[in-house]
Amino acid sequence: MSDTLNAPRGTSDIVPPESRRWSGLESRIRELAARYGYEEIRTPVFESTELFVRGVGETTDIVEKEMYTFDDRGGRSLTLRPEWTAPVVRAALEHHLFAPGPLRLFYIGPIFRYERPQRGRYRQSHQFGIECFGFEGPEADVEVISLAWEVVRSHGLTDAALNLNSLGDEECRPRYRQALLDHFQPHLAAMSGEARARAQRNPLRLLDSKDPADAPYVESAPALASFLCARCREHFDAVIAYLELAEIPFVVNPKIVRGLDYYGRTVFEITSSVLGAQSSVCGGGRYDSLVASLGGPPTPAVGFALGLERFLMMLEASGGEAAPKRRGTQAIALGAQARTVVAPIVAELRRASDAPTFADYNDRKLLAHLKLADRNGARYALIVGSEELASGELVLRDLDSRSDRRFPLGEPRVVARRLVEAGL
Repeated sequence: MSDTLNAPRGTSDIVPPESRRWSGLESRIRELAARYGYEEIRTPVFESTELFVRGVGETTDIVEKEMYTFDDRGGRSLTLRPEWTAPVVRAALEHHLFAPGPLRLFYIGPIFRYERPQRGRYRQSHQFGIECFGFEGPEADVEVISLAWEVVRSHGLTDAALNLNSLGDEECRPRYRQALLDHFQPHLAAMSGEARARAQRNPLRLLDSKDPADAPYVESAPALASFLCARCREHFDAVIAYLELAEIPFVVNPKIVRGLDYYGRTVFEITSSVLGAQSSVCGGGRYDSLVASLGGPPTPAVGFALGLERFLMMLEASGGEAAPKRRGTQAIALGAQARTVVAPIVAELRRASDAPTFADYNDRKLLAHLKLADRNGARYALIVGSEELASGELVLRDLDSRSDRRFPLGEPRVVARRLVEAGL
């Protein structure tokens, strides 16, 4: 007997009824993105490795530690997509999507990162995100933040908190980098090895350290706000003013830096504590230099990404996720003769109604059929047995109210039309 084959470590299967939660969440997300004027983009799950080295940053944790990279049979270095923004920019450039002007795109799909699997974090996980191109002003920042906030709050995650910061730009950030180095340099010997490495590669990432050995030095680090140039200060103040007008609560958190090199000016995270510790629901910010760094025209941009696995876990833990509404009909035939009557009605219902029609063709007792209806989330049960055949009527049971109605049997198309007119 062969060994059982399981999903690779750090991945998971999404099977019914859990897949219904995913489908419901994705449908609501697509509807919300469309309301904001965003259109979907889909890119390959693997890209040229160079895209992520140039776009994400050679010294980031993603590129140095987490990418699934391989050579194909032609000797080309390819990488499974570890994040979406760089591929979206690559696709937009390749297909000349920036030529007509501002561009709003959203995506839903998997990313791949080799890291230690833990609750809510997998080696293959799924993200929803948006990218807004072509707007330099703070209005775009607030549009993106508003969409992220609407996703989180509309799903009942009531303890969500918006954390906001500015990373400045190429003019003011170098002065802040030097100030951070001056602050941390005397303490590096007492800090973690990761902190010492970050000091060499990207001092701003020191602020993102979660190591307890680094905490007192991170806490006393200078804030970037005092180093912002006039243009960055004006932009950040305008973002704050717009958020206040939109009545979106926020906290200015100078420790929010994000982990990717392309961010500048506005960065934000939405956090929640429903899983026990402060954890990120989603995050994003402005990345005005990325398009040009990948060979495109200077193009301001801002976006965010939300991890679907963790978000669904948070919704379950918070109790904010409403139970899915029952939908569709379970067709129940009790006996072989009843199946010859029910089968053509099922076929007509599937042609006439947008709601699903479930059917089971095995011999079961009525209670077992009704349990299947519950498992399928059906709203109605269409029941035909020997009594119904004798009376010439089928029973339509409302599985929410547990009330029955009767409809005459007859030509299947006519029966189906009557049932649809009755609300199926």
